[in-house]
Amino acid sequence: MGYPGKKRKSYDTPKHPWQAARMASELELVKKYGLRNKKELWKAHSVLRRYRADARRLLAEGELSGHNKTEADQILARLIRFSMLSTDSNIDDILGLQTNSILERRLQTQVHRLGLARSPRQARQFITHGHIALNGKRVTIPSMLISKDEEMLIDYYGNSPLTSEMHPERPAQVASNVAGA
Repeated sequence: MGYPGKKRKSYDTPKHPWQAARMASELELVKKYGLRNKKELWKAHSVLRRYRADARRLLAEGELSGHNKTEADQILARLIRFSMLSTDSNIDDILGLQTNSILERRLQTQVHRLGLARSPRQARQFITHGHIALNGKRVTIPSMLISKDEEMLIDYYGNSPLTSEMHPERPAQVASNVAGA
């Protein structure tokens, strides 16, 4: 065991740092999801890589029984809970996942998709400034993965000035939805 205060890198960088096609696709994803830098994209890709490696290892061992069956069920249950896979999926479907499926489940993306922010960048700002709550509790981590059940519990934090319908930074569609309710 290493020194507990020292953090380890939680992502892997690309093996070939200067590939134009890969860099262009990464830049598109960074812009689309409002990521701070490519490191966040590489973290999502590393998470997906670990899921795929587990799936390949379980498939290579042949028939799923005993501990392998339990491990496969746990992995599938987690991916189904985060709605990255459908309920009738099996271990083979993990190999078909893309990085987009992980980026779609981030709190930052969900805040933007729910209409609580005008853009992914603004959603990130609202989260880091403490204006977003999950089930009434303030959340300040934009990269937090949100399950399908938690998706409907995202709202503005109670003490946030954004709860006012007249706040200038509040998106118009949310203000009109609240006014119509």
